[in-house]
Amino acid sequence: MAFSKHTKFQNLDLDMTFGNPSPASSFMLYSSVPQRILGVIPARYSSSRFPGKALISIAGKTMLQHVWERTSQARYLTDVVIATDDERIQAAAQEFRARVVMTRADHASGTDRVAEAASASPAQIVVNVQGDEPMIDPAAIDAAILGLLDDDMGAVPMGTIKKRIERPGDIQDPNVVKVVTDAQGNALYFSRSPIPYAREGEQANYFKHIGLYVYRRDFLLSYSDLPVGPLERAERLEQLRALENGFKIRVVETEYESLGVDTPEDWKQVAELFEKPMVNR
Repeated sequence: MAFSKHTKFQNLDLDMTFGNPSPASSFMLYSSVPQRILGVIPARYSSSRFPGKALISIAGKTMLQHVWERTSQARYLTDVVIATDDERIQAAAQEFRARVVMTRADHASGTDRVAEAASASPAQIVVNVQGDEPMIDPAAIDAAILGLLDDDMGAVPMGTIKKRIERPGDIQDPNVVKVVTDAQGNALYFSRSPIPYAREGEQANYFKHIGLYVYRRDFLLSYSDLPVGPLERAERLEQLRALENGFKIRVVETEYESLGVDTPEDWKQVAELFEKPMVNR
């Protein structure tokens, strides 16, 4: 798909709750994009908590197919590929005609797998879409991409998204990663602890980090070479590597509520949601 001029229109309203369009949030709409943007879905068969989860059935389709179909609806992606090291996943993806890139089996993280897939592509921007979120919202993917497209100077090499925390219990939950940003929307810090700390009598807004990442190609390909710092080791949050090495991360607020499948219990919960007619499949 070829793009030419770079034009914006104001006030595109998209609801980022499970992919249903309705007025919810405003951001810039690019009528055409001057860059190739690749979406990569890293998928592996092995999983310590849920082996083979990429191929589990949800509403008559594999979880992987749901992720691929919804990712393919993002308007700013010019290509979508599945990156895997497993022939079973390759065969399943080919059944629904997805493009597959076979990668090495020894990658330490999904980011490294995405980087290998991106290294063979001419795309200037690469989106890492988690393969275990069958309800991923295409509008959330577009919002993250726009965070980088709005950076005309190219000073921000990486982007992601956040959502306001509504459940009080999530603030204290270390499995819910929190993020704080500056006035320009760039990340100041990510933490498993409640941030910011609200002193007595003060009110604070808390935002959860949604693990969808957008990278400029050159930055992604060099990411694994960046030194791991003490903050990343302490929090076990890979995105802190960028901050510790002085790089900016643009964080866009959305209404998308992430719901990943890490365990069989998660699978049951997501399968029940797919039975509800409001879910746009």
